[in-house]
Amino acid sequence: MKKVIIIGASGMVGKGVLLECLDDPLVKETLVIGRSPIGLNGLKLKEIVLKDFTGLKSVQNQLIGYDACFYCMGVSVLGLNEKSYTHITYGITKIFADVLYELNPNMVFNYVSGAGTDSSERGKSMWARVKGKTENYILNKGFKDAYCFRPGMIIPERGIKSRTGWYNAIYVLMKPFFPLFKKAKNVTTTSRIGRAMINSLETEQRLKHLENLDINTLASK
Repeated sequence: MKKVIIIGASGMVGKGVLLECLDDPLVKETLVIGRSPIGLNGLKLKEIVLKDFTGLKSVQNQLIGYDACFYCMGVSVLGLNEKSYTHITYGITKIFADVLYELNPNMVFNYVSGAGTDSSERGKSMWARVKGKTENYILNKGFKDAYCFRPGMIIPERGIKSRTGWYNAIYVLMKPFFPLFKKAKNVTTTSRIGRAMINSLETEQRLKHLENLDINTLASK
């Protein structure tokens, strides 16, 4: 049985991952770290509310003994310059990776990136370069294993909604077509992402960058 940490559980993807972890018998404990309470209760659920993630070391004694980190926190690039976007996307992720590696080097670290991420870090798209830099840091950190999830189209399940208003508007319009979309191999769901993350703890993957098709395949194992 595994103990996992989830970062970004208030978001659409993170909430889906959290619900799957709470339901799965393989996961005996789930620790959520966020800036505000998640609003859920359960015997398997623990929470750390940390307003400033740069102060992660102040709670490091509570982070010992975990088998995995599912890092689902992200922010839209809209309205952000490169410095601000890099601080949130790369800088904060690096803080978590550094502290957790020091405490639990044998953990699996799963990072939610996005389709179109630029592993070369040299492309024209700012967000893709920054995401690529973050991925590269995680993969080269030295964890027991690490995967970069690059979902494209995601269908929310189990009543989950996106925190981004215009995403929700699109989902409302597309909802009648969800059953059809779910049959497509290049479309994933919040539940499948959660299942794939859990399965990555038991089944080592050759691929380290997982697109929707790879996520769905891993989710079914």
